[in-house]
Amino acid sequence: MKATISIPQHWAYPRFTLEQRTEQGTILGLYYYPLGTELAEQFDEGWRYVLMPNKNSDEISYLQENQIQPLSPEELFSQIRAEIDFYQSQIAILQQQLFALTGGSTNG
Repeated sequence: MKATISIPQHWAYPRFTLEQRTEQGTILGLYYYPLGTELAEQFDEGWRYVLMPNKNSDEISYLQENQIQPLSPEELFSQIRAEIDFYQSQIAILQQQLFALTGGSTNG
């Protein structure tokens, strides 16, 4: 079952989605400063995004929509392809370890 969120009708719809890859990193969360609130008066109304620039880092960025650039289709394809290649090599290593552990037997 896929999680859903409800956005009040009087709020603008967010430009980016959770887990979307961008030039600044992957979007982990988002929150909204509604018009008429102290936060919106201080920092401007609108969506804020929580991004992780690198999945191997504990660094987090908090950016407004106008500070985020989406990846081009080519960049997105390249990133996903590299991740697939990485995990396929990890699977191959694990399969070799399993094969060595079982003495060459494939049924454990």
